[in-house]
Amino acid sequence: MNNDHPLLPRLNWYWIFQLAGWSFLPLMMTASMPAEVRLNGLIIASWGALSGIILSDIWHRILKRRIHYGIAVNWAMMLRAVLVLGVINTGTQTLGYALIKPFGEWHGVAWLPGALLFWWAAHMVWNICYMAVLSLRRANRAEAETLRLEVAAKDAELRALQAQVNPHFFFNSMNSVRALIYEDQNAAAQMIDQLASVMRYALQSGHHDTVPLAAEIEAVQAYLAIEKIRFEERMRVSVDIGIGLERVRIPPMALQTLVENAVKYGVETSPTGSDIRIRAQRLDNGAVHIEIANLGAIVPFANSTKVGLVNTRKRLALALGANAQLDLSENSGWVRATLTLPEAA
Repeated sequence: MNNDHPLLPRLNWYWIFQLAGWSFLPLMMTASMPAEVRLNGLIIASWGALSGIILSDIWHRILKRRIHYGIAVNWAMMLRAVLVLGVINTGTQTLGYALIKPFGEWHGVAWLPGALLFWWAAHMVWNICYMAVLSLRRANRAEAETLRLEVAAKDAELRALQAQVNPHFFFNSMNSVRALIYEDQNAAAQMIDQLASVMRYALQSGHHDTVPLAAEIEAVQAYLAIEKIRFEERMRVSVDIGIGLERVRIPPMALQTLVENAVKYGVETSPTGSDIRIRAQRLDNGAVHIEIANLGAIVPFANSTKVGLVNTRKRLALALGANAQLDLSENSGWVRATLTLPEAA
């Protein structure tokens, strides 16, 4: 049967370490024995190790049940378990001596304190290792849960920011339709068709953190077609997208927000209108530069622009990381909103 999962996670690491650890004990116990009794010593040591495997596995199952039912596991309880397990293991080892008699009949109990100390130490090491692995597993689970919550929070914040963008855009578009419907019904109908295209894109793209630049440009051109009907010759648009940049990923409606600002503060506020230039190019360092430029000046008290820029910056950071940037500048009568996307975009 084929299994696509990696081999290491499928291994039963508990039993691998369980068998490896307890198998080491007979080797350690017989290493210092004289050669003539080493075989008998290995047999009785293996008897004790087998007892250790059985006893520690029973204790392991008890611990799992306590943890499953939310019962606290502390070091005082572990210490009591070590004392009991050590005594039982010493008893089974003694039984092995009595049955197998590897070194003949034994005399006295001088060996008993040493045996007890040995098996207490063995079970103490087992419990310490088990608690260490348990703590590490809990830490990993806590870290994974923290990451999951961070991703969920990031996704929720991104969705909230996107929800702020779309109603703002559609409110402005409907105002444009309302302003035109009494002047030119055919143009208003065309505007509604274009608005339907943008609405379809906004609804579909809202389910994704990022979209291809080509899809965003298509939605922007539909929006500009709406505004072109409204402003006619006052709005002059040029679009220049570098070769191979169509698949660059950006947050949905991010470019739309910047173009909307260019129309509002470049075209709408000027009697002669404005050029709007959209340009995308890849820089020498591999980053992608997307610039939206319009004639005009930065309006210092434009709260909607400020909110839109803050929103877009947050969405860039959430979707593409801290290296994604949005800058707004004014130079020689041009206002430029520049998106700088990291190479991975």
